[in-house]
Amino acid sequence: MADGWFSSLGTERVVVDVRDAQSTVAGALAIGHAILTYTAVSAEGKELRSLSNRITIGLKRSDESWKIFHEHTSAPIDQQSLKAILNYSGND
Repeated sequence: MADGWFSSLGTERVVVDVRDAQSTVAGALAIGHAILTYTAVSAEGKELRSLSNRITIGLKRSDESWKIFHEHTSAPIDQQSLKAILNYSGND
């Protein structure tokens, strides 16, 4: 699915902005979450569209490296309306 999406971009590129990133490590387990905003940019540098997504990830230490054991993505939710926020500004 990701290959199809990236190959459909043509000359566009995607800029990823990370906001509100937090992580916690407890022994051999770690969890992190952040808001990622994906912005499509034309070959000329013009911003075309963007979409925000919340990511949560769980990792477990295995030998000398960390392995992802859980990943979840969703849209941030407005607490008043309970609707998805697809263009997250951080002030919502």
